[in-house]
Amino acid sequence: MPKPAAIAALLLTSLKTSTKRFTTTTSFSVAAAAVNSSSVPREKADCVVIGAGIIGLAIARELAMKGREVLVVESGASFGTGTSSRNSEVIHAGIYYPRNSLKATFCVKGRKMLYQYCTEHGVPHKQLGKLIVATRESEVPKLNEMLIRGIENGVDGLRMMEASEAKEMEPELHCVKALLSPASGIVDSHSFMLSLLGEAESNGGTISYNTTVLGGHVEDNSVLLHVTGTQNLDDSSDGDALQPELVLQPKVVVNSAGLAAVVLAKRLIGIDDGVIPASFLARGCYFTLAKAKPPFQHLIYPIPEDGGLGVHVTLDLDGQIKFGPDVEWIEGTDDIACFLNRFEYSVYPGRAERFYPEIRKYYPNLKEGALEPGYSGIRPKLTGPKQIPADFVIQGEDVHGVPGLVNLFGIESPGLTSSLAIAEHVSCKYLADVPVETKQPLRVAFGLM
Repeated sequence: MPKPAAIAALLLTSLKTSTKRFTTTTSFSVAAAAVNSSSVPREKADCVVIGAGIIGLAIARELAMKGREVLVVESGASFGTGTSSRNSEVIHAGIYYPRNSLKATFCVKGRKMLYQYCTEHGVPHKQLGKLIVATRESEVPKLNEMLIRGIENGVDGLRMMEASEAKEMEPELHCVKALLSPASGIVDSHSFMLSLLGEAESNGGTISYNTTVLGGHVEDNSVLLHVTGTQNLDDSSDGDALQPELVLQPKVVVNSAGLAAVVLAKRLIGIDDGVIPASFLARGCYFTLAKAKPPFQHLIYPIPEDGGLGVHVTLDLDGQIKFGPDVEWIEGTDDIACFLNRFEYSVYPGRAERFYPEIRKYYPNLKEGALEPGYSGIRPKLTGPKQIPADFVIQGEDVHGVPGLVNLFGIESPGLTSSLAIAEHVSCKYLADVPVETKQPLRVAFGLM
């Protein structure tokens, strides 16, 4: 079996030298790719991780450190270009999530692992603490529920505060009560991902950028992946089905494709569609505070809203204040948009008008015109508007029946905080018993020796 670096080199060479340009419709065909894959070059691999976001990189690192030969396949030109680089960069304590849920379990465990990792690897971070605030009396019961839930989840140090005490900590804050979470903090997500990637590579892992997994099919009780250059999707238009340039035959496949995870799973022929959840996407915008001294030293969060945690206050490691995200449900996306992260990320300045009244509930001194457009991100969700938020979904053979395949769906917040715990869970629960194939000489592919 060729090493991941050799496969990545073959992929890169093929994608650079390929003169074929395939065309597609907005919902391009999977079936044709499966039918014609027998004529496409094949390469065996040990572990293929799809997606180089925080979750994919954490899993790649974990597997590589345990001696697996790992190839990360990423459709973008770099790592972490989707949800992983477009979020609040908050280290959550584990307060919001139902007891014994995956979100609660992984967040509490992952937070401790993340703080330790950042300290040992020099990843910039800071344990600022968070105040979750009730701005009117009617919100106090919800705040009490959050305190109880956090204690049940094993979050240490939680404490209810009267308004006067909270105002001593944050003079600009308005509230009637606040819940103090001293374990919450912030992290430089880019530095964290860079560190994860470095460790994966130093343990033999390889990453192939600009490489898209179109789908795949089940053959001999394992998943074969259909791979092509991202450029082929970029150049596509209405017409015939897109065909793979390479078929990978891994022992292990980890679908950590983020915004495209559900779309990709539906394009794996032979997997029961009934086990694949519905997918919803929610865009959230952030605004920064223009030319003003930061009014807060802690993270400030309102009571959660439908689809998110409310327009909250976060700080970056330089002390800059940002407010967000809001929630805007996205409809009508197609497969290519998900694969290529082809979404609208610009922030319309006029959207600030929706932010001012929400922020002034806890920061009444916010001046008109003080907000400037920041950035936006998109969250992969498994429930839609007005529905109860779904838990993380991690599927192995026990659910879909295919050995070596792990699907990760709906890994939104607290995904960053949970990443190391998720990686450990995937490795230990789903992949510990998958054998490593005996290494074989590198086979000829794409006419190269």
